[in-house]
Amino acid sequence: MSERWSAGVLQYAEMGYWQPDYEPKPTDVLAAFRVTPQPGVPPEEAGAAVAGESSTATWTVVWTDRLTAYDHYQGKCYRIDPVPGNPDQYIAYIAYGLDLFEEGSIANLSSSIIGNVFGFKALRALRLEDMRIPPHYAKTFQGPAHGIVMEREYLGKYGRPLLGATVKPKLGLSARNYGRVVYEALRGGLDFTKDDENINSQPFMRWRDRFVHCMEAVSKAQDETGEVKGHYLNVTAATMEDMYERADFARQIGSIIVMIDLTVGYTAVQSMAKWARRNGVLLHLHRAGHSTYTRQKSHGVSFRVIAKWMRLAGVDHLHAGTVVGKLEGDPLSVRGYYETLRCDKADPDPRLGLYFEQDWVSTPAVMPVASGGIHAGQMHQLLDHLGEDVILQFGGGTIGHPLGIAAGATANRVALEAMVKARNEGRDIAAEGPGILRAAARHSRELDMALSTWGEVSFSYESTDTPDLAVTPA
Repeated sequence: MSERWSAGVLQYAEMGYWQPDYEPKPTDVLAAFRVTPQPGVPPEEAGAAVAGESSTATWTVVWTDRLTAYDHYQGKCYRIDPVPGNPDQYIAYIAYGLDLFEEGSIANLSSSIIGNVFGFKALRALRLEDMRIPPHYAKTFQGPAHGIVMEREYLGKYGRPLLGATVKPKLGLSARNYGRVVYEALRGGLDFTKDDENINSQPFMRWRDRFVHCMEAVSKAQDETGEVKGHYLNVTAATMEDMYERADFARQIGSIIVMIDLTVGYTAVQSMAKWARRNGVLLHLHRAGHSTYTRQKSHGVSFRVIAKWMRLAGVDHLHAGTVVGKLEGDPLSVRGYYETLRCDKADPDPRLGLYFEQDWVSTPAVMPVASGGIHAGQMHQLLDHLGEDVILQFGGGTIGHPLGIAAGATANRVALEAMVKARNEGRDIAAEGPGILRAAARHSRELDMALSTWGEVSFSYESTDTPDLAVTPA
């Protein structure tokens, strides 16, 4: 003990941050880090360094530690596992006492866990793979403003995925032409249309003009179809005052949903989630920018962690991968993301990249959104991989239809309803899907043209982020 308090530099393991006998408490926040130590740094010391630098440690002994119950506040690395097939990498399991975190604050949680340690020189790379948020802490967050069950009750739509489309081109249209795209897509059979991440309030189309024309289109499509429709109005802006102004206007003119980008920051996400619940408006989150730190397997933050943080923060929708589209998405990893967003309680499952159990203690579920390079010819795969509680967004796969936007929307709706009917009849849609679509296309020129145009289009590339303990299915 006297050496622990001697002036100078000690290894983190010697300062108490490596505790292989520690038994995590039910109230502890747990984290799994992928650690790549520098040559010569033992894995236990690397794990202890992560625990220390993400909790109370600094590079040298400081006597002020003795003014605290330092052992209570220390992060504790309690387990180190080698990564199969990667001899230089280890998974470090770290426990943090609940008192280290401010209640209900993603900003504080993320600043604590990933705030400084990722630049630590003793590590060649570091990735936060997963976290366990204990019920005691989860209950300090609002959670989704409404959740899947309430959204379906708002819309009166059950038993199938919801359909959407992002307006294309996402930049350059005038407000009136933008509204025309929205109207055609909604009247053709989609449930939602949306702004893309980078449409805010540019010189070619200011936000207020876009909102007015989009809501005119929504109202007209609702009157014609008898269905509840919506358009995700992106209220992302430079300041919270601007965002609140845009969201308030959207609500005043009848919008049931608004949208924000992940780039607004965690505090802004939580602030808008509280606004959304207070005002009875659904909140869609576009994960703009996430791949800058989630895609590389050795360094950054896994998207499953972002999914957990955003469920706590309170969004109703979150883009979470398609498996078959143009964007990164290993099938098993995507299943893990969807499990994280939708389930009430999840068990550890290495096949899905889930390191810990997670009890959401009745926190409402988030509706996952599948978007990016998908089309009607993949409907059987989408329903098989992603299930029923998901929004399938066909942007180019609606607006690029040879017969026009409404025809593209109709093709997607016909394909979806044919596939849901086949699934409900007990058919193997994964195996029989192409035949089911061809049979439906005999009665739908719109679907027939969609299959002729995109039926063979696929994006078959090796995923960069896959679970360590499973082979990605072909």
